[in-house]
Amino acid sequence: MKDNEVFIIGLGNPGKQYIKSRHNIGFLLLETFSKKYDAQFTLKNKLKSRYTEFKINDSIYKLFMPHTYMNNSGDAVKAIVDWYKISLDKVFIIVDDIDLPLGKIRFRKKGSSGGHNGLKDIINKLQTENFNRIKIGIGSPPINETKKQLNTISHVLGNISSQENSTLEKVYQKVIESLEELDIKNEDYIISELNSFHK
Repeated sequence: MKDNEVFIIGLGNPGKQYIKSRHNIGFLLLETFSKKYDAQFTLKNKLKSRYTEFKINDSIYKLFMPHTYMNNSGDAVKAIVDWYKISLDKVFIIVDDIDLPLGKIRFRKKGSSGGHNGLKDIINKLQTENFNRIKIGIGSPPINETKKQLNTISHVLGNISSQENSTLEKVYQKVIESLEELDIKNEDYIISELNSFHK
């Protein structure tokens, strides 16, 4: 690993049926980011991910979309960390969060999974909670106490509506702008900026 490398891993599920789902916000953000720099993703089997990279200022941004399905995200993250011998402070996980309102962002440098299966598997495989994660709110499903678990699953795997998408596009833009400034702005300032953002 070089000092000027940034590793961004967006979580999601591979497969056409999941492309526009709320659970795939990590993928959707990275696709938006890569398009901005005309970068194409290719499958890297040894990293269990689709991968691309590009340069911003003096930094090389390496983007990964695990091909393992959400619940096994840790397999891909561990493969990436081991292959590049990465210090975890250079890794940023992009993930959806059902406990945050739509349009809200939460940057955390460590913490529990918060019930998110992708984060849970990463914590399990890395054997640590100490890694950066940028959570993007997708809001809670409508309350239905008798079918609460089923409701949650259908919400996260459900497709993003056009109204939600217009909000999320602003969120993606903000997160991307912040990531682009990692080498020129203090990280605490970026964390504060993201955590105070709401659309």
